[in-house]
Amino acid sequence: MTDTSDTRPADSEAHAPRPSRLLRLMRYLPLIAPVLLWAAPYGVLLHTGQHWPVPVTLAGTAVSALGLVGMPLAMMRGHGRRQQDRAAIVGDTLLGISWVLFTWSILLGVLLRLALTVADVGEGQDRARIVTWTVLGITAALLAWGYVEARRVPRVRRLDVQLPRLGAGLDGLRVVLITDTHYGPLDREPWSAQVCETVNSLKADLVCHTGDIADGTAERRRAQAAPLGTVRATQARVYVTGNHEYYSEAQGWVDLMDELGWKPLRNRHLLLERGGDTLVVAGVDDVTAESSGLAGHRAHLAGALHGADPDLPVLLLAHQPKFIDRAAADGVDLQLSGHTHGGQIWPFHHLVRLDQPALAGLSHHGPRTLLYTSRGTGFWGPPFRIFAPSEITLLVLRSPHLPTSK
Repeated sequence: MTDTSDTRPADSEAHAPRPSRLLRLMRYLPLIAPVLLWAAPYGVLLHTGQHWPVPVTLAGTAVSALGLVGMPLAMMRGHGRRQQDRAAIVGDTLLGISWVLFTWSILLGVLLRLALTVADVGEGQDRARIVTWTVLGITAALLAWGYVEARRVPRVRRLDVQLPRLGAGLDGLRVVLITDTHYGPLDREPWSAQVCETVNSLKADLVCHTGDIADGTAERRRAQAAPLGTVRATQARVYVTGNHEYYSEAQGWVDLMDELGWKPLRNRHLLLERGGDTLVVAGVDDVTAESSGLAGHRAHLAGALHGADPDLPVLLLAHQPKFIDRAAADGVDLQLSGHTHGGQIWPFHHLVRLDQPALAGLSHHGPRTLLYTSRGTGFWGPPFRIFAPSEITLLVLRSPHLPTSK
């Protein structure tokens, strides 16, 4: 492995992209989301013909009011200047509960009621109450399952990826990808250690972390991140920043990862050599880096590839899948990304697709560029994963110059 750490970003680079539609929409969400998330279930479950006894209606109203007021207050105290972990846990949990309750209230409030009407099941009040109990039952079951899914050690997803320009000497190279660990208010130090044990069991040549290590500064989340220092690879451990690092003193995370033995690929590359063949392993800062105002941080692909032989295959680490347009334009062979969480809580993936070109898995872009998007190793915010399981990814790189029986 050759370190090309003397590469630095060139002076010229394209201007940062305009904010996406999703980001523009997100500016207004803090104002309207709590009302929508709590008011819709309140109306559907209590006031669409159920005719509940007064105590039931009052209890439901009180719960909805507490959620409507308590969720934004807890999130502000947890994620604002105060950074109170207990408040963040309460706010994030309420956000997840309200999202699932909102989703199934809307879906079943229409579809199930229609089905019951067509089937001529019961009277109006009976149908309304069936809808309410069904929504509450499904919500409770999904939240319980989603919590277990979020807190477990991710399953390993294995796949072979053929790169036409990969030399025969590199056939069978084992690349492990972890990303979006999001160490945060919930202490996940034991989970972190188990993730690293799983990674080590895969006997990787190259281990990659494509950002969003944590929510909070490196000093604050050091204990949870420390097990990353135990990760082993025969060739290298490499890391790039995600957008969440730029909410939490990104340089501190770059320094900590370096201290733990990982190579931060901040617009630079390494040369990985085996069997007489070479692979360029490059990385760029997250696309939000330049707008963070942190000196020297920006996504700069030209700097990352500066000095690399253009005839060599390139594996690029970039946190967000949306960087693929620039990667494909420069002929990158394979980009590894995270960021999307696969949507994390269904059906949030529809909103993710407004902002990103891929949600999860392997996709083709341009004449030769592949993109692998991980669903993420951890979770952000609400401690739930519903129909979007976490993963540790093992990619075995294949050369077309040898049979793939190795």
